Amino acid sequence: MTLYSLEFHSEIQQVTLSLDKAIKIKDLGKLKYFLGLKVAQSSTDIHVSQRKYALDILAETGLLPVKPCSTPITKDIKHLFADGTPMEDINAYQRLIGKLLYLTNTRPDISYAIQFLSQFLRAPTTDHYNAAQRILRYIKSALGKGMFFSNNSSLQFKGISDSDWATCPQTRRSITGFCVFVGSSLIC
Repeated sequence: MTLYSLEFHSEIQQVTLSLDKAIKIKDLGKLKYFLGLKVAQSSTDIHVSQRKYALDILAETGLLPVKPCSTPITKDIKHLFADGTPMEDINAYQRLIGKLLYLTNTRPDISYAIQFLSQFLRAPTTDHYNAAQRILRYIKSALGKGMFFSNNSSLQFKGISDSDWATCPQTRRSITGFCVFVGSSLIC
């Protein structure tokens, strides 16, 4: 252990003792699972994923046996703004989008697609539901994908943004996207 990690470890022990005096707590050891997040730690890195949660969504929607795809959303999305066949059970679409939103905690690669489909929560069509199923097929292509934090990475924050001009076919609004990194790890 380095001097820094010894000081940090000492601080953690002091906070733990203070909490134990105020309220009885139990040290469960290294974090492994928390709210559907699987945390794999080693001396050099941490990997956080939601593999089991993603498998549960795939099983619930009956998409475990389907073929995976390589992108979460197609390039041509104009048909999603057209009037389509309304869904009979809009709650199923809303629940699926909610579950996929929670999955973005460790899968920022699906954030844009989920945000886009969230616009249609009030009156989804079967086309919107099919687009959400495509996201699930994309997730199936890399179930163990998640957030990776290296011990060797710097604590420097980097932000990248990009935008387009009036791309939304319905409102003609511009769309802006961004990525935030801590060292080499994408966090948002």
